[in-house]
Amino acid sequence: MGETRSNHTVYNINYHFVWCPKYRHSVLDEIEQSLEASFRDVCGEYNYEILSLHISPDHVHLFISAHPKHSPSEIARKIKSITAREMWQQHEHLLENYFWGGGFWEESYYIGTAGEVSSQTIEQYIERTEHV
Repeated sequence: MGETRSNHTVYNINYHFVWCPKYRHSVLDEIEQSLEASFRDVCGEYNYEILSLHISPDHVHLFISAHPKHSPSEIARKIKSITAREMWQQHEHLLENYFWGGGFWEESYYIGTAGEVSSQTIEQYIERTEHV
């Protein structure tokens, strides 16, 4: 984890996402390999760098770095919608037993941010810096 540079932007923005399949069904371990591949494909396509990924039977932890032009809600929407569509295409026979009426992920999710320094460190830096 560190700063990333692109054209006129230097950033260090890291997001920790957690989300669950609908009804919190414990089904992800049965499709873990294809789900991980799908996460990696989507993140690669949109230039989100996966820092860490853990797939549990009933939830996913995804820690990524992304350019500031991408809002956290946009990132979650893209990843969840594309992975859901791909899982249905690849595992319809299994998923139809768990998700009546379609869908795959719960609408809700958790997001937290992380960087190299704490909020307290930034506040102290700003307070101690002379602004001209």
